[in-house]
Amino acid sequence: MVRVAIAGASGKLALEVIDKLAAAGKHEILGLVRKSTWGVRYIQTSYQDEKELVEILDGVETVLSFIVAHTDPNAETAKRLIDASIKAEANKLEVKKYLEDINKSKKVIEYSLFQPGAFMNYLGYPHQTTKYYQIDYATFIDFEKATAFILEGSESAEMSITTIEDIAEVAARAVDYEGDWPVVGGITGDRVTIGELIKLGERYRGKPFQVDRLKLEDLKAGIVKTDFAPEIDVPGVPAEQKEYFSNVVVIGATISTARGTWATTDEWNKLLPEFKPTTIEEYLQKTWGSQTWGLFNLGWAKARYPACQYHGHKTSIGLIHLAQAS
Repeated sequence: MVRVAIAGASGKLALEVIDKLAAAGKHEILGLVRKSTWGVRYIQTSYQDEKELVEILDGVETVLSFIVAHTDPNAETAKRLIDASIKAEANKLEVKKYLEDINKSKKVIEYSLFQPGAFMNYLGYPHQTTKYYQIDYATFIDFEKATAFILEGSESAEMSITTIEDIAEVAARAVDYEGDWPVVGGITGDRVTIGELIKLGERYRGKPFQVDRLKLEDLKAGIVKTDFAPEIDVPGVPAEQKEYFSNVVVIGATISTARGTWATTDEWNKLLPEFKPTTIEEYLQKTWGSQTWGLFNLGWAKARYPACQYHGHKTSIGLIHLAQAS
């Protein structure tokens, strides 16, 4: 049995991964949270005391971190988590540059940056297709309203897109993986261009999409000329800053998508050949396809459980890494 610590364990994506690990029944799961809550075995920590973290992580073999960037200025919490993992003799973690420096002279800790691309489940909004990860808004393409906003001329830009369930499955399988974790841990559910995704939307919704094409100079000036952009409500962002934060996210996501930043690699797909991710067509058929035939769709949730065997003991740490605009 592997002892697995989950940092940021109360987060929506973390809960999906915990659910996968718990379903396998092969691991002792330790959830690290800032505020005590229900569930697996949770340990309350501020993440401020490195000595406390070392004690918590004693005997832990795998650490998965779901602490998001905007709640961790300068990655101070992540760095303390790395240092504590090393002192507690854990083997894999995150925060690439910091870890590269630690491993510069010799290999001290193994780590992997889990890069899943975009979350496919946002294409299903407003349908809730996961157990814990509630989708509160559509992204740049809204299947329900048949609208989209993109950077002008970016139709050929490619992106990777993966269901949240498949991300959780890869994380659970990674815990059991007996080889070394890849530093760049790409996960690819499916690949599609922006133009192809809009055409898929039109096919499954049975009508043309209204598409706003935004100019790069406007976005660089902080101007978003579309009524289709979502208002993003993120825990930790004060209400008075929500509009500004939403604008920053929309601009960054629009530019980075056009640059192909979300087109991830597929290291984990290759290392886990039995893993069969959901394709975009499969997901859209299950979420929107039934409506084509006049059926009422309440949403869809699936679960896959890894059949991996754990063959050795090691400590590892991984982070779910989302693309950012450069």
